[in-house]
Amino acid sequence: MSLGRVTVTAVRNLHPVTLTPSPRINILYGANGSGKTSLLEAIHLLGLARSFRSQRLSPVIQHEQPTCTVFGQVQGGDDGRVCNLGVARNRLGELQIRIDGQNVRSAAQLAEALPLQLINPDSFRLLEGAPKVRRQFLDWGVFHVEPRFLPAWQRLQTALRQRNSWLRHGRIDAVSQAAWDRELCLASEEIDSYRRSYIQALKPVFESVLRELVELDGLTLSYYRGWDRERSLGEVLAASLPRDQQLGHTQAGPQRADLRLRLAAYNAADLLSRGQQKLVVCALKIAQGHLVDRARRGQCIYLVDDLPSELDEQHRRALCRLLEELNCQVFITCVDLEALREGWRTDTPVALFHVEQGRITQTHDRE
Repeated sequence: MSLGRVTVTAVRNLHPVTLTPSPRINILYGANGSGKTSLLEAIHLLGLARSFRSQRLSPVIQHEQPTCTVFGQVQGGDDGRVCNLGVARNRLGELQIRIDGQNVRSAAQLAEALPLQLINPDSFRLLEGAPKVRRQFLDWGVFHVEPRFLPAWQRLQTALRQRNSWLRHGRIDAVSQAAWDRELCLASEEIDSYRRSYIQALKPVFESVLRELVELDGLTLSYYRGWDRERSLGEVLAASLPRDQQLGHTQAGPQRADLRLRLAAYNAADLLSRGQQKLVVCALKIAQGHLVDRARRGQCIYLVDDLPSELDEQHRRALCRLLEELNCQVFITCVDLEALREGWRTDTPVALFHVEQGRITQTHDRE
């Protein structure tokens, strides 16, 4: 799938613009601060109803404007279906989402209609950051390949909220407590099974992609489910109840799951250079793209901010080749166009967009 048209209004410093991007490679080039990343942010807003640059809304909405809006026309995969998306956010935090002219409440519907992968300077957090970052990466993939995941995840959240409320306040009878614990265990086991199946499929693809980018002998990817693998969650919850009551929250369960990347016996993030870390993160996200394509017959869209940074020419070309081989739509930003102009196959549609002081102009397709 791809964005056939995108219209952006009042997002940061961008002038109102309507673009018709290439279904494959789109390169946005210009000086730092010109607005390149803001366009990626606008597309991210269209797909997830939130920014990847700021938790607060006010910096995203253009100065003195009450609302920012993004519209997009998504062209489907094999079926060729066209889906029209629209997102508006105002300074009060109110969100409006429209899909094919109908108001919808859930951002999950946006994510399903426009699956996005982001590779930017903050992507290092996938290796260096807290387990929550890696759980989000894992669950993004499971959500897009396993339709039963979202209902199970919603059940888990409800049961977890009930149990944590009881742990803090003790205002629930023993029968209700046991019922919520059973629901928590059932939802947790279901989610764990989906995650394990996904990791089993992801690992060989990730290893294959990584070999195309860099040689890192001994790098392993493993999955920790959030509780002792030798015991059921029910046993673990019963054993940890006094400690859970003391802390006021549930310590064990899928909400504590993690992905672990290790090099020999060490955390990979402690040994890898910045360039190597970037290549590992890219390999993980490209591998996810392959699995989405298998499950949906429609690739996700990649947003790659400042691709040349941290990479030498050899690794930059290798990454571009892998993105090209995905046969998906990619938006790439860079300062120096010459770093990315060459190296694409002659039959790959490449569109070039110059960004200057918030104005975006399509210069020409590559000849």
